[in-house]
Amino acid sequence: MPEGPSVRKFQLLTSPFVGQVVAKVGGSSRKINVNDLNALRLQDSQVHGKNLYLAFVAAEGPLGPTAEETVLQREAASGASSPAQGGQEQVCASQTHPQEEELQEIQHSRSEPPDAAEGPGNWLRFHFGLFGSIRANEFSRANKANKRGDWKDPIPRLVLHFESGGFLVFYNCRMYWCSSPRADPASDILSVEFHRGRALDALCTPDPICYTLLDQRYFSGLGNIIKNEILYLAKIHPLTQGSVLALSDLERLLDYAIQFSSAWLHSKLHGKGLHPQIYQKEQCPLGHAVMKGTLGPSGGFKRLTWWCPQCQPAVLSGHGDPSPVT
Repeated sequence: MPEGPSVRKFQLLTSPFVGQVVAKVGGSSRKINVNDLNALRLQDSQVHGKNLYLAFVAAEGPLGPTAEETVLQREAASGASSPAQGGQEQVCASQTHPQEEELQEIQHSRSEPPDAAEGPGNWLRFHFGLFGSIRANEFSRANKANKRGDWKDPIPRLVLHFESGGFLVFYNCRMYWCSSPRADPASDILSVEFHRGRALDALCTPDPICYTLLDQRYFSGLGNIIKNEILYLAKIHPLTQGSVLALSDLERLLDYAIQFSSAWLHSKLHGKGLHPQIYQKEQCPLGHAVMKGTLGPSGGFKRLTWWCPQCQPAVLSGHGDPSPVT
């Protein structure tokens, strides 16, 4: 599914429509009644981790301050600066069994308890699938034929036409109403409020480091691509227990997480693609053969992971045993 930098680009696409009234709706979603959005005003657009939240109010209702205005007011008082909002692009690498990965993503996201359903006028939460996207003032077109040889364009889950004449199109996403964004900015790796200390505490546990990095309670927005890339950059084996690593190694890994995510976000803003070093590769940049395995906690969510055994050697666990590799 799209990771934090991609969803921030989605938010950037929706921002120009904040304050506008929905004039017509469409889409194939059965999770919500899309007609409930008709004649509502888009009041706010926020991104938290891998989720996009849009607030709608009655068109005649007063507009409150948007999230961006609130942040700017807070930063003006504190002198802080906020990161640029981010973008979306495709990874410039071969797609290895994306259907398997998307199925796992869907199963994992279904395990998240949804908020109690709310009526229109509240927040609409968007959770995107592997090929989820948003387009502004254009529809996605087929770039290849399906198995039957037909060239069929993707079917939007939701289309919002605004009174200004512009429109937004949402693809491959699940959506439902909620009372407010369920988010903790301190866990968002692209937020100015990201809490490094809490993230370091999470990394220090005896769990394999690749499990902890995908825990959205501490690393909201960090996904499988970022996980693979930063572990390679830090030269850490994915199954290394965090408790056996030096604090300096964990600090460096955390630095890579923030730097890589911010750089990916920057490249999206400039329409550039991502060129991974290890993700979905057969060789690492030094020419070593790359290993691939499906790693995850027992009975929990598992993800395809790529690593270089030479650049990222296995280390001894706290019991003196080498980290297991599956």
